[in-house]
This record gives sequence, structure tokens and C-alpha cells, in this order.
Amino acid sequence: MSITMYHATVPGLVRALNALSAVLKKGETHATDRKIAPEVLLNTRITPDMFPLIRQVQIATDMAKGAVARLAGVEPIRLDDNETTFAELYARIDTVVALLQSFTPEQIDGSEDRDIVLNMRTGDMHFKGQDYLLGFVLPNVYFHCTTAYAILRGVGVVLGKSDFIGKP
Repeated sequence: MSITMYHATVPGLVRALNALSAVLKKGETHATDRKIAPEVLLNTRITPDMFPLIRQVQIATDMAKGAVARLAGVEPIRLDDNETTFAELYARIDTVVALLQSFTPEQIDGSEDRDIVLNMRTGDMHFKGQDYLLGFVLPNVYFHCTTAYAILRGVGVVLGKSDFIGKP
């Protein structure tokens, strides 16, 4: 049995984002229990030259929603990147998960050879659909989810591998 592009894309991205939401909830509980101002935790970085927790979540969700839209051959929706609270981050994740789940296999399957062009500050990046998904999107989504997880672990949130992997 071979895996289709839809099944290589949507279920895994939904699972990653749901796990990210669950990790954030543990972070919020940690902040509340230890009387840490939520905005302090949300603006925590691993190092000064990396993005804070809020931006890690925004990028992970942007990558996920952009991937599914581009593979389906439609323009990705834009989100404002103006979240400042845990509640707003949960809402963003929920919005993106619902968007991902609104796509059908018929929209995604067969996109392996679709031309994908990303207009970046450093110049255009050209991909075929499968290479875009496997070599660009998934590594980026997992990088930013992992970084969010690492930020929370770094401030003492009790998390394990099962928190990162999530539940099927």
C-alpha cells in the first residue's frame, strides 16, 4: 500500500499542531502555577537571535496552512501574526487545524509534481510538490514545533517525548 500526498500531509500536520497546542497548555499551566507572567513565557527565546515562543507557533502554523493550500493549487489564507496570549495562540492553531481538515484527498492527491514557487526575501525557491512537502514543509514545521517545545522545557515545563509526538 502506498501513501497518498493527502495522507502524507494533512494527518501529520494536524497531529503536530494538536501536540503543539497541548504543549502550550502545559506551558500556560506552568506559568500560572509559578506565577510567571504569561507574556514573559510567550516572549521567551532559546537564544537572543532566535524567535520567541509566539513566533515559533506562528511559523509552524503558517508552514502547515501554506503547504496544504499550495499542494491543492490555491492561494494560502493570510493570518495577521498578532497573537499576544495563550488563548490567541490556541485559536490560531484551531483555525489552521480546521483549515487543514477542510481540504479533501482529491484536492491534494496528484500534487507530487505540481510546481511550487515560494517568493522569499533571498529570491524565489522552486519545488515540485513532493519535494516541497518532504524537504521543506515537514522539516520546517517540526523545527518550529521542536523549538517551541525546547523553549518550554528550558523554563522548566515538565514535558516528555510523548508530549512532542502527540496522540494519533
